[in-house]
Amino acid sequence: MDQLALLFFLLLGAVVMVPVGDRLGLPPPVLMTLAGAVLALLPFVPNVDVPPEFILPLVLPPLLYAAAQRTSWRQFTANIRPIFLLAVLLVFATTAAVAAVAQAVVPGMPVAAAVVLGALVAPPDPVAATAVAGKLGLPRRMVSILEGEGLFNDVTAIVLYHVALAAAVGGAFSLPAAAGSLVLSAVVAIVVGLALGWVTNKLMGLLGDPTLQIGLTLLVPFVAYVMAENFHGSGVLAVLTTALFLAEYAVDADDVLGRLAGYTFWEIVDTLVTGVAFGLIGLELHTIFGAAAGRWGAMLGAGAAVVAVVVAVRLVWLLPAAWLAKRMHRLRDYDEDIPMSWRETLIVWWSGMRGVASVALALAIPFTTDAGAPFPARDEILFIAFAVVLTTLLVQGLTLPRLVRALGVRADEDAPDAMERELAIRVIKASKRRLKEIMEVEELSEEVRDQLARRAYDIGARIAPEIVDDERRELFEKRLGRLKKVQRIQGEMLSAARHEVLAARSEPGADPEVVDRVLRHLDMRSLRGTP
Repeated sequence: MDQLALLFFLLLGAVVMVPVGDRLGLPPPVLMTLAGAVLALLPFVPNVDVPPEFILPLVLPPLLYAAAQRTSWRQFTANIRPIFLLAVLLVFATTAAVAAVAQAVVPGMPVAAAVVLGALVAPPDPVAATAVAGKLGLPRRMVSILEGEGLFNDVTAIVLYHVALAAAVGGAFSLPAAAGSLVLSAVVAIVVGLALGWVTNKLMGLLGDPTLQIGLTLLVPFVAYVMAENFHGSGVLAVLTTALFLAEYAVDADDVLGRLAGYTFWEIVDTLVTGVAFGLIGLELHTIFGAAAGRWGAMLGAGAAVVAVVVAVRLVWLLPAAWLAKRMHRLRDYDEDIPMSWRETLIVWWSGMRGVASVALALAIPFTTDAGAPFPARDEILFIAFAVVLTTLLVQGLTLPRLVRALGVRADEDAPDAMERELAIRVIKASKRRLKEIMEVEELSEEVRDQLARRAYDIGARIAPEIVDDERRELFEKRLGRLKKVQRIQGEMLSAARHEVLAARSEPGADPEVVDRVLRHLDMRSLRGTP
């Protein structure tokens, strides 16, 4: 098996593991990691050979862009304090603790190399955490915490990583210079992200065609990352800034087809890239076994010590941080997404799984320094990093569902229903308001007015049927029943039409382009006719 065949095998596995995970009740990233580990043990499976400088630019931008689309700028600003406590301060605390322990358990490890290790294992993975926690029926505020932390802790950790890596490779470290690099990196990334977001928004309007727009969004995260890195900024922060800008300002309410197609496209990209990335984690066992050859005792001891520190520091930090956040929360006049009980705090703690970012950063460590010497303790860093990732991902990922059930933490189902009802009422009011404006300038018969007024109620009633009174609900259900019957029959008619058009494709003299154009027209009719 060559590396190209292995890549396609991982892509196939990424697709297959989604339904398998649903059936087994296990997260697909965990299954892909296990599958990669099994492949790594097979003698005919080759070692993964990806140049270190290509790993971060290829893996992180699409994953971060897809994850950022599930949040919003409002959610970030409303929860700035919990995100700051977890995604910034906790990353610094974890990096410092891991660096101190690594220096103690790995003989001869320089300070800069220890900080590199601390920075790359400090950030919990947003993909792993949300993939595991998002399907457990947790309260929305907890999922928001994990999403916000996962997105922004990568920024902090990767900037720290690059500063420490430069010191390890160059052989010199200056605290003022490092602090200046942190600030400069953030400023450059934000400027690049905002500028690219603005340009992309304008280009989206010029392109118009959904296919070209989606193609543009595929390129944007890579462009943001590379541009920021070339200007000595944080590529991760630039990607997040661009994604949040576009989510806020590049939304066209009437671009139905583009929105549906874009959502589907990014779901596919997220599934494939995530699956390949976690499969590579398992496959890198080849590298780990090679690094530990002849030193299993010392390596396992160092790995166990760092794993214990990573897990313990998160718990020790979260308990007072959650208490402090709740105390300060009482002074605010709006809701924040914070853990509201010790049970929720424990789940947030146990959800701190490491994943793609840690592996990508570990593999991106260069083999030599600027002086040509081997990078100090590179084998030890790789082994410890993978020990942390595999232990947290497999142990915590597999036991988190059981912990959630044992603690009895469930989502507040009334809150989403209440918001849905509120939005349904606003939908009805907006529809009626627009109908009134149209009636002031257009001549409509009384029958058409009544019919359109009923349609306004129908739009909201489809979202939340309980908002209308019993009499209107009964009338609505009768109309909806008739409509569904008509649409069912119309759907069968359109299906027969599509079969006829497809049959014409194989007839002599048929122009495939004309056939496909007619088929797209029928597909659009089917899409608009969906109840």
